[in-house]
Amino acid sequence: MRKMMIITAVAALVFTAQSVVAEQVTVFGPWLGADQEMVEKVLSAFAKDSGHDVRYVGSDSFEQQISVDAEAGSAPNVAVFPQPGLAMDMASRGFLTPLAADTADWVRNNYAAGDSWVDLGTYADKNGKKQLFGFFFKIDLKSLVWYSPENFEDAGYEVPQTMEELKALTKKIVADGYTPWCIGLGSGGATGWPATDWVEDMMLRTQSPEVYDKWVTNEIKFDDPRIIAAIEEFGFFARNDKYVAGGAGTVASTDFRDSPKGLFSSPPQCYMHRQASFIPSFFPDGTVVGEDADFFYFPAYASTGLGKPVLGAGTVWAITNDSKGAHDLIKWLREPKAHEIWMAMKGFLTPHKGVDLNKFSDPTLRKMNNILLNATTFRFDGSDLMPGGVGAGSFWTGMVDYCGGKSAKEISQEIQKSWESLK
Repeated sequence: MRKMMIITAVAALVFTAQSVVAEQVTVFGPWLGADQEMVEKVLSAFAKDSGHDVRYVGSDSFEQQISVDAEAGSAPNVAVFPQPGLAMDMASRGFLTPLAADTADWVRNNYAAGDSWVDLGTYADKNGKKQLFGFFFKIDLKSLVWYSPENFEDAGYEVPQTMEELKALTKKIVADGYTPWCIGLGSGGATGWPATDWVEDMMLRTQSPEVYDKWVTNEIKFDDPRIIAAIEEFGFFARNDKYVAGGAGTVASTDFRDSPKGLFSSPPQCYMHRQASFIPSFFPDGTVVGEDADFFYFPAYASTGLGKPVLGAGTVWAITNDSKGAHDLIKWLREPKAHEIWMAMKGFLTPHKGVDLNKFSDPTLRKMNNILLNATTFRFDGSDLMPGGVGAGSFWTGMVDYCGGKSAKEISQEIQKSWESLK
């Protein structure tokens, strides 16, 4: 009897081993250097768990190369897209494979603002049928306001919880004889982009996600009154000489990398700076985030009922060369472990509600991640989803012109004309 049990156990082990067929799984993405080392640690854990031979290749010309490889029939099994726009285009050309049927429900149930992530990963295939092609893994956060806790404490200011409170604080700082904001749009050939982030955040705080989505695709025209109103919401802060360090006339010419430095001068040149999670890289040397500088969520209006929208970016993982190993990898990325490995390093945020937040090595990232987990809506940077001639062209220059004195209506009409000229 005992001999029979041993034979049965051995047979079961043999069956299990034979049922898992190891494959080579190739992954192509945008990461090089330290980021490549971090993603390779994640993929190494997948290889260990799955038995697959996983190989990552990174490139700083990913966007061009993935299209060339797909057209040549030599695409990797999985591609990591820095922007969903290119993934959407490749899906429409038949170069992506739909994800497993249960993926959409899993994302809805396990990611904060789950419907948003399903929407962002759903594209029309070459027959026009919408399917889930993209899985988001590694997110960036933009809806942040940076400040000096010491300056706030000395002045007796409280962190605002709503847009109404943020505007009231802006007015109070001026009434106290100080300047509330540092804003700079300068970025060489990309001058103007920081203002597009402001407008996108304001769109999400004044309009529904559906309106935002239709604006990004130009189903709603750029010169629609709702878009003009969102631009003017940005103008409330940026076009008032009393509200901006150096006066409104300096906004367009001030380099975005230099603009937050006013937070740390003595006396402070400004009290707040709206910018994405990367901006501490340009703080003065020795600045400690959490002590010398901190951040809060760029708040939503309490009166609109639009919840807590978050603007950001992130990478979309999609299958570009169908195989069981590719599907195994996408499914494995659902595991909290997959996220926690990168959380323990740096530069990683996740909407996964099942992760252990204590795994974050950096308390600043943990605090940012809580903003992401509390989001009711997430939307990708709109300018990155627009045609390049608009999102990285006329939208940028239009915002510079707006800060220079042109009306929101006038620059909106000009941007819309540029969009139509591309069609």
